[in-house]
Amino acid sequence: MSQIDRTREHLLETYRKKARHYDATSRFYPAPGYPQRSQRQRTVQALNLHSGATVVDMACGTGLNFAILERIVGSGGRIIGVDLTDAMLSRAHDRVKAHGWRNVSLVQSDAAEYAFPSGVDAIMSTYAMSQIPESAAVIARGAAALPAGGRWAVLDLKVPGSAPEWLIRLGVAVLQPHASIDEWIARRPWEAIRHAMQRELTDLSWNELTFRTAFLAAGSRRP
Repeated sequence: MSQIDRTREHLLETYRKKARHYDATSRFYPAPGYPQRSQRQRTVQALNLHSGATVVDMACGTGLNFAILERIVGSGGRIIGVDLTDAMLSRAHDRVKAHGWRNVSLVQSDAAEYAFPSGVDAIMSTYAMSQIPESAAVIARGAAALPAGGRWAVLDLKVPGSAPEWLIRLGVAVLQPHASIDEWIARRPWEAIRHAMQRELTDLSWNELTFRTAFLAAGSRRP
C-alpha cells in the first residue's frame, strides 16, 4: 500500500470514529476557545459570493459551513458538499434535513478523484486541505473548473514559523490522538497549498490568523 493510500485509510478510520460527536468535539480543536466559527465566516466572505451562486465545500465534514453559506447564496443558490467519509456525510445529511435545505447536494468522493462540475462560482475548504497529500492537484483541478474571476479559498492550520520548540512539542502531544501530527509537521502542507494557489490563481491573498496557527488563502481564476 502506498503512502497516499495509507493516509486515505487513516483519514477514513479517524473520521468514521469521530463523526458521531464531531460537532461537539470540534469546538475544542485545536484548542478550547479557538475561533473556528469566525475563521469559517471569514473564509466564506473571501469567496465574494452573491445570491444564487454555486459553491463547492470540499471536505465538508458534517456541514458546519452550510448555514453560513446559505445566508449568502439563498434558496436560489447551490451548495455541493464533498467528503471522503460516509459517516461524516451522514451527519451532514441530518443537518441538511433538519434545516430543510433543498439546495444542498452531498457527494462522497476522495478529493483527489472528485470531478468538479461546470457552473461552479466558488470553491472552499476549511481545516482539511492540509491532510490531503494531493492538495496541489486538487487546487489545480478546482481552479480549472472555475469561470474567470471565480474564487478558491482555503482555511487551514499551520505551525507558526517563530514558535519555540517546546510549544510545537506541546501541540504535538495535545493533537496526536486526532491525526498523524509528526508526519504533518514534517510535510509542511501549508507551503504546498500556498505554492499551488500562487500558480493557479491571481490576486492571491495569504493571511495568517490566531498567532499564526492558521492561514486563509484566497484567490481568483485567471482571466
